[in-house]
Amino acid sequence: MPQTTEVAELYSAIEESARQLDVPCSPETVLPVLTAYGDALAQDATVVAFRVATGVRHVGELDCRFTTHPKDRDPYAFALSKGLTARTEHPVATLLSELQGRCPVDSYGIDFGVVGGFKKVYAFFTPDDLQELSKIADLPSMPRALAENADLFARHGLSDRVGVVGIDYPHRTVNIYFNDVPAACFEPKTVLSMLQKTGMVEPSERMLKLSEQAFGLYVTLNWDSARIERICYAVTTTDLASLPVRIEPEIEQFVRSVPFGGADRKFVYGVALSPEGEYYKIESHYKWQPGAMDFI
Repeated sequence: MPQTTEVAELYSAIEESARQLDVPCSPETVLPVLTAYGDALAQDATVVAFRVATGVRHVGELDCRFTTHPKDRDPYAFALSKGLTARTEHPVATLLSELQGRCPVDSYGIDFGVVGGFKKVYAFFTPDDLQELSKIADLPSMPRALAENADLFARHGLSDRVGVVGIDYPHRTVNIYFNDVPAACFEPKTVLSMLQKTGMVEPSERMLKLSEQAFGLYVTLNWDSARIERICYAVTTTDLASLPVRIEPEIEQFVRSVPFGGADRKFVYGVALSPEGEYYKIESHYKWQPGAMDFI
């Protein structure tokens, strides 16, 4: 299929960024994704972002994510039809359709790796229609960890604040993003309490300083355990120097390497904690619109 201008420009940006980061970039992996969703890339309202993360699991990868159009197109079914992801009998394959039947999904996004190919689908709810956790927790295909931890989320005022659900197909995990989070959730004592109750690693002072400026948080769940796999706190900024923490060398290299459009640059900087450790991630917006919901 012939490439559109938007596909060619974004592929060029991805290829150059990957080269700067010493990440192998194959057109056989990247172009089928960009070409399949080329109509989305041509929309002015489409948000496009690049992301890297520290930690062993994330070394050698550059992720790209963008919102998709039209709104009524199921992005997972579309990916299957285009051969971008393999069919599976695992519950991960039916979760999005169940969510669509239960909740008013407003829009979607997808995530793919320059190395790993198609990875995730994001289902967004509007800021004025955040969803009840109970509506999502009892979906037949949802990991039981969400229901098992419902009381914890309720105690922190999060039971009616679900803004996004992210489904990772190759890793078979689900992210639940909470928006309009009560400020108390970002106070150090509350962060420490939540991390202790979920069995996460002891947070660093650096992480606690960062979390005080967070705008949102999300949790990662899987189908193998009733425990929360990870918790992530995220901060948005147009100036990384304004953050109260030092930036990792890998992330500084990323910031120098990836392009951006428009007059203002926007970053979402996050810290993720698991029982095994703490790592950092950064999302740099290549194309964004004021008021658009952030992926991270």
